[in-house]
Amino acid sequence: RALSPRPAVAVRCQEGQLAVTVRRDLFGTGRPVRAAELSLGTASCPPLSPNPAQAFVTFVAALHECGSTLQVTPDSLIYRTTLFYKPTRSGNPLIVRATPAEVPIECHYPRRSNVSSGAVHPTWAPFRSTVVAEERLRFSLRLMDDEWSGERLSNGFQLGDSLRFQADVTSEGHVPLRLFVDQCVATATPDRSSSPRYAFIDLGGCLVDSRAEDTGSAFVSPRPRPESLRFLVEAFKFAGDAGNLLYISCHLRVSPAAQAPNPWNKACSFSKSSGLWAPLEGTAAICSCCDTGICPSP
Repeated sequence: RALSPRPAVAVRCQEGQLAVTVRRDLFGTGRPVRAAELSLGTASCPPLSPNPAQAFVTFVAALHECGSTLQVTPDSLIYRTTLFYKPTRSGNPLIVRATPAEVPIECHYPRRSNVSSGAVHPTWAPFRSTVVAEERLRFSLRLMDDEWSGERLSNGFQLGDSLRFQADVTSEGHVPLRLFVDQCVATATPDRSSSPRYAFIDLGGCLVDSRAEDTGSAFVSPRPRPESLRFLVEAFKFAGDAGNLLYISCHLRVSPAAQAPNPWNKACSFSKSSGLWAPLEGTAAICSCCDTGICPSP
């Protein structure tokens, strides 16, 4: 049999999602599988609306969707999922004409290389001409001591304590940048999509935990520098959870420092004294979507 010019299953790992293309003649036998017999991940995500005339079926999913799992190694972020083929029974329930199959899928992303250049929209010529040499951005998120003078030596807390976070970005010869925290999620397991799940920063920079009663959670003003951002969060645990561990995952993003903060580049805390959302920088209008829950995307 002549070799197929394209593999039976092809995967493209993109910045925030993966795309899986499956050849209908999955096993190279000349008998095409049905799109309804294919699914992605433990959540059984269906393919895009298939065209029966096409020889391929396509899946597109965000990296954390469809029940995928995340493994963090010293050098990589590894997202894993599985393509499932579950053939339907033939007309005779006593016989089968196909065997189920599982195809493991992995996407590897370096932790110490460029995290995302998509959020930076430069308008100056030198950036594009030197992008290969200068676009390395290194993001970090640290728990700090009570004086913000250094990293906290212990990661143990009591309820009533304050967690002091400092996010930073460093670059090699890059133009000046301003750092933002789009989202921070706490989970009881390393899987950031697991349940229970609490997003204490959400909506592109709204510190929603600051609106809870009896909390002092807030972004800390002023910034140490544009490429750093500090915030306080009151210690908490999940109700009914007997465990003592919380896993925190945050999405950090940068914009050019010369660009004024706006509804998608913001750091907003709720002021209990005024009953209003207050921005770390910019006008109060950029925080209005923290109330409506509908914030624009960059």
